[in-house]
Formats: sequence, structure tokens, C-alpha cells
Amino acid sequence: MNTRTAALDRFLASSPWSDWARKPLAGDASNRRYDRLFAPNGQSVVVMDSPDDDVRPFVTIARHLRRIGLSAPGILARDPDQGFLVIEDLGDALFATVLGSRPEREQGLYALAIDALIALHQHPPLPDVPRFQPPFDPEFIAIAYGWYCTAGTGAIPPCAATFCTELNRLLVKFADDQSVLILRDYHAENLLVLPGETGVKSVGLLDFQDAMAGHPAYDLVSLVADARRDVSAETRTAMIDRYITKTGCNSDAFRAACAVLSAQRNLRILGVFARLCVAYGKAGYIDLIPRVWGHLMRDLAHPALGNLRDIVLADLPAPTPDHLQHLRQRCATLPR
Repeated sequence: MNTRTAALDRFLASSPWSDWARKPLAGDASNRRYDRLFAPNGQSVVVMDSPDDDVRPFVTIARHLRRIGLSAPGILARDPDQGFLVIEDLGDALFATVLGSRPEREQGLYALAIDALIALHQHPPLPDVPRFQPPFDPEFIAIAYGWYCTAGTGAIPPCAATFCTELNRLLVKFADDQSVLILRDYHAENLLVLPGETGVKSVGLLDFQDAMAGHPAYDLVSLVADARRDVSAETRTAMIDRYITKTGCNSDAFRAACAVLSAQRNLRILGVFARLCVAYGKAGYIDLIPRVWGHLMRDLAHPALGNLRDIVLADLPAPTPDHLQHLRQRCATLPR
């Protein structure tokens, strides 16, 4: 038994769940681990084991979301010093799972997700959360460029400074807005269908501990430019239109913000996925890179992003089979 498992056993020993059966759940791209605990009568809860990240933000954001009428897990027990939480079990009906067998439900489920965002955006962000605010520093360039372009060698292309200047110019011009809470990983593998609930409460919310104050378009583009599943062009267009129509925001300005924020997000994801392979040994993320590249190319086709498109295409290699194979061959070979 490793020390982390022993610590979790001690945390649960004096809890109501000490004798419940335990089964691992699928994790995410972080080092967090999740277990489901089962009672003999079928009741269940989820344990979050977060050895590297503070769990307090998750607790704070979860309580805020519930307070404003959205469906985040209830917090049942916590040991923030050790990074353990027991949270309400919202089930297994992830949007991605449901849509795998019922693709005809895509627009209906995504419309509920957009309505949940609109409900979230009717409330100001919590005062103590970080702010998604340009200009971004060279650390972002090291992620977006260094890990993807050179498989993590740290050799940044010569035009990276030009890229940084242009991206920051676009963010300041089109997306310098911190008026709402952004959950930052708002996509089909973090949203659940909750039976017995209606409207926005039927959307279960997960993985929001990194929430920030940011632009209203950020989570929308996370939803419709999903790195893990293909969202139909019809759904993508309909959801952007739905948000604009229901909020009354300026259409041209909002669409420009969508393009800029989506480009920033997808550039970062390229680097993160490459790093997860070459530094953390998670080669499966390489298979997702072509989809992310496709999102990026669509983002860069917006007229406002023409200069950024020229820089990116000059600097970054397309995800050809050769480049992806190069990344796979370097799996788990570089320091974190």
C-alpha cells in the first residue's frame, strides 16, 4: 500500500463511508484521482484525491454554483491539508457518453449547456478568483510553442516574440473582459445529464476548480470546440447564435472574441497534449491533436486573426503522421 492510499484510508476511517466498497473512476489530465464508494444499499459518493492541487477552490466554486441554482456536487467531507474531498455522486451520464449512443440529442443537450452558461453569467464572478487577463507572459509561449513544436526541447521558434505580441494585441482588443466566472474546462466530458431535474439544473457540472474571472465567450468555445469529440458544424453555429440571441450581446464583437479565445485555448492545448506525452507518458493525448489543429485553423480563418494565422503557420508544423509519430517516440523521455 502506497503512502497516498494509506492517507486516504485514514481520512475515511472515521467517516460514514469507512466500510463502503471502493472502485476507481476515470481521471483527467491532472494528477487528481477519483474513487466511487458504494454502500450495500446502492448509495454512492465520490472521493477526490488531489495531492498536488489545493481543493479549497473546488469547494468555494461548488458552493457558489449551487447557491445560484446550478448543479455542482455537494461537498460532504473534506481534508484540505491533505487534498481529500468526499463529494456528491452525480452519476455517469456524461454528455459524451449519452451522445455516443444518442447523437440526435446533441443540439438539445448543448442548448441546455448554453442556458446554464447564461444563468452563470447573470452573476458576477467571486471576488477572490484569479483573472484571465492579457497580456500573457513568455510561459504561455513555452507551452504553446515549445512543447508542441519541438517535442519539449525548449527551443522556441524565432518568431515567438512576434506571436506573443500579436496574440496579446488581439486579446486586449477583443476579449479583455473579466465580467463573468469562467469554469475553463466546460465540455462534454465534464457535463452530466441529471435525471429528475429540469432546465439548467439538469446539467451536472464537474472539474471547475481552476475557475477564473474572464470573458463570456471562453466556456462557450470550450464547449463547441471540444478537443475530445467532434461537435457538428450545425450545433456549433446554433449554440453561438443561441447565446447571442438570448443575451442580446453584440454579434460581431462576440464572434471575434470567440475566434480569439478559441485560438488562444487551442494553441495552449496543442502544447499541453504534447507535454502530457513527452513528459508524463500519456501518449493517448497525441491522437487528439489533429482535432485541436482543425479547431485552430477554423479560428485563424476569422478576418481579425489574419496576422496571427501567418505567424502560426510559419512557426508550427501541421500534425502530420510524421510529426505525431515523433512525439510518440519521445513519450516519457523528457523531464517535467
